[in-house]
Amino acid sequence: MATFVLVHGGTDGGWAWQGVAQILQSAGHTVYRPTLTGSGERIHLASPTVDLATHLADIVNMIRYENLTDIILAGLSYGGYVITGVAEQIPERIGQLVFLDALTPEDGESLNDIMGSDYMAWAEEQAQVSGEGWRIPPFPPDADRRTAMLIKPGSQPLAVNNPVAARLPRTFVHFTAKADDDPLKPIMEWLADRAKAKGWGYQELAVSHYPILTQPEKVAYLLLRLIP
Repeated sequence: MATFVLVHGGTDGGWAWQGVAQILQSAGHTVYRPTLTGSGERIHLASPTVDLATHLADIVNMIRYENLTDIILAGLSYGGYVITGVAEQIPERIGQLVFLDALTPEDGESLNDIMGSDYMAWAEEQAQVSGEGWRIPPFPPDADRRTAMLIKPGSQPLAVNNPVAARLPRTFVHFTAKADDDPLKPIMEWLADRAKAKGWGYQELAVSHYPILTQPEKVAYLLLRLIP
């Protein structure tokens, strides 16, 4: 049986994986769905000082203290940024990485670098107008349980230079049913092409960017197919 660690996107928490986790667990697998500092049920810890190192420590420490090995580490959206950094620190505990329509930073890249100047300008405006200068307000679906996305982690470049981590199997899962006017559409198409050019595994799902809330069964069944 496999062990999954599922890392959420920038505006939700471990709660968002409930539907996916239930299917994986019903198939006999072990699932962990940690929540990053400042998100979800840990919203009370949100502050301008929470940074990328905090989020990496959230996942690294959970894996270490639970003594997990040979895990399937999956990240959605911003979660891809996090799982890349986690793999740099503890590659010996990871069996494979799965990027679910997720950021795939290269050495020295930040979230802002990947998302581009238009996103950066929008994020800064949203933070100044509605987020006290350090967070972006949440948005639907399930906006009542979503939490603001913190600005600081996305501004920090990630070091990606561990040769052991570089040998880990990686799969990029491209969610292909985004609307034509979705600003994430061209970004994820570019990241998908970049992953394929590197020789990563590649899968597609005809879903929008956040299917773990609306179509969890499709995500779960894909993850089941990736078990070695």
